[in-house]
Amino acid sequence: MLIALAVLLSWPAPAVEEANALAKTPPMGWNSWNQVGCFGLNEQVVRAAADALASTWMRDAGYRYVVIDDCWQAPARAADGSLRADPTRFPSGIAALADYVHSRGLEFGIYAVPGSATCAMANNAYPAHGIGSLGHERQDAETFASWGVDYLKYDWCNADTNDGLDRVAAYTKMHDALARLPRPIVYSISEYGVGEPWTWGHAVANSWRTTADLSPTWASVTSVIDEQASVAQSTGTPGGWNDPDMLQVGNGTLTDSENRAHFSMWAIFNAPLFAGTDPAQFGATDRATLTNREVIAIDQDFAGTQGQRLAVSASTQVWGKPLSGSRYVVVLLNTGNSAARVSAAIPGQWTVRDLWLHTDTGTATDTVSATVAPHSATMLQLSPS
Repeated sequence: MLIALAVLLSWPAPAVEEANALAKTPPMGWNSWNQVGCFGLNEQVVRAAADALASTWMRDAGYRYVVIDDCWQAPARAADGSLRADPTRFPSGIAALADYVHSRGLEFGIYAVPGSATCAMANNAYPAHGIGSLGHERQDAETFASWGVDYLKYDWCNADTNDGLDRVAAYTKMHDALARLPRPIVYSISEYGVGEPWTWGHAVANSWRTTADLSPTWASVTSVIDEQASVAQSTGTPGGWNDPDMLQVGNGTLTDSENRAHFSMWAIFNAPLFAGTDPAQFGATDRATLTNREVIAIDQDFAGTQGQRLAVSASTQVWGKPLSGSRYVVVLLNTGNSAARVSAAIPGQWTVRDLWLHTDTGTATDTVSATVAPHSATMLQLSPS
């Protein structure tokens, strides 16, 4: 434990090529998919989400990007080969929608795929053809820029089996098309970790999915946490981030404690933070979770490595991450069904702050401990004492 911590505290930032000069901190925002899926997506939903982000302090807490996921597209391209919005659900068009999002002090994101078919075409019987970017990469990038797009989610969707594409080559092709544009567009790729994008994504994109889709259950959350233990060794850097999928806070069967644990872990991962619930309908507790500025500050603080797992047992885990200013953060995680005493050996003298209680809890020498409720996490910021 002490050896692992000593290595982590001195971990140097990796020297890697960056995709572009964007996303120096993990992007934050809202994505439509977990809220409305495919056929529930329309411009009214997106405008309402932008209004809610602006009026509920989420924008001011850092949630800047409003991203429309799959199913915004018309069933076919225009005669000139350009993408179009579905005329029934997006009668004002995408450029007008982007303008509205921008008017709320936010930035606008959109969804596309490198192959011939989107995920919704395969999984949701979305009635379309030819709306993938295969063979249209430069045209689509230019279209997005002309509409005022600030963020692109580029989703794999079986492009290997459908179209025989290579992951690195296909994602690089869109990277190159975006790089030609006068408009900066944050580039998020999603191939679910199959091709180990954490080993090559830094030179291609600003974030890369590391896992399959996250579900709104405790079992899914803890499974993804376990997967990040090995991925974290290929840490993100300013401008390129490991992405364990969008947040499920407020969804499914997750309890308040599970939501806080989920959010704590995504923060220590330096993960992109994208809410996927109607921001106008969040309860007070869920909104307090998502807008906890002390926890968000951990997510946005990169001091050489994302969080690393320092210890693990059958039902408990200890994760740690260095922060700027010689500070350190620890998450004591209890995945089990009974309360547990969890300790971490942290050499030195520290002033300890509980980031969920927003309280300084005293000082510690060499060890921090807490009794952690089941399906919960304690998040402690340590400052040199």
